[in-house]
Amino acid sequence: MGRIGAVLIDIDGVLTVSWEPLPGAVRAMERLRADGVPLALVTNTTSRTRARIAERLAGSGFPVGADDVLTAPAVTAAHLREHHPDARCLLINSGDVRADLSGVTLVEQEDTDGAVPDVVVLGGAGDAFTYAALDRAFRLVQQGAALVAMHRNLYWRTADGLALDTGAFLLGLERAARTEAVVTGKPSSAFFAAALAHLGASPEEALMVGDDIESDVLGAQHHGITGALVRTGKYRAETLEAAEGAPDHVLDSFADVPALLERLGG
Repeated sequence: MGRIGAVLIDIDGVLTVSWEPLPGAVRAMERLRADGVPLALVTNTTSRTRARIAERLAGSGFPVGADDVLTAPAVTAAHLREHHPDARCLLINSGDVRADLSGVTLVEQEDTDGAVPDVVVLGGAGDAFTYAALDRAFRLVQQGAALVAMHRNLYWRTADGLALDTGAFLLGLERAARTEAVVTGKPSSAFFAAALAHLGASPEEALMVGDDIESDVLGAQHHGITGALVRTGKYRAETLEAAEGAPDHVLDSFADVPALLERLGG
């Protein structure tokens, strides 16, 4: 394992839970900044724009700005511009992230002009994931619309416990429509490639820190990035035991990252 020269960091469950900082997280990030470690916050969060995420984190003391944040919506926009230029896209998402979907033509659920959307885009689950919305998505895909999902996370951690996420609905939609969605967020190759390009780092010199063994850690390791799993957020011992691979490192929390970098020669 080579010298670590850049760090990719998940947000929800790693730095915060329900946007409240986890113990030691702010101080650990301050240490990384003081040591000059290049870092990027890489998240499948679909409820806020990059600017709002950075504003919320900075308000809690994290030394970050919007340029440090890479989101699934931003990578999704790049995918749609490249693979579906000028397409009409129906977005089903709980939260307003239109500012991060530049160059994408969005249609509303209630559009009645008769033009069928070319792409159905699933963001984060929540109140927008009604039966009517998902049934319309099912019908559109049956009629030939492409299916793109910002992620397929099954659940995430909130202050009240685990909550269902997009993947729980996406699995049923894929099976019913007999198709497979293109997933643009973690653990897709496009997402990790965009994060590494943003930092100007190679996979061999990067560390990914996350609480999701599949999307964060094993996904990163599949692309040659060193993976560190934290025992916070959605971490569950039984999920780790059942995973198809093992993380390179397991940490109690993000607060342990500076010490890990020291051990790795970062």
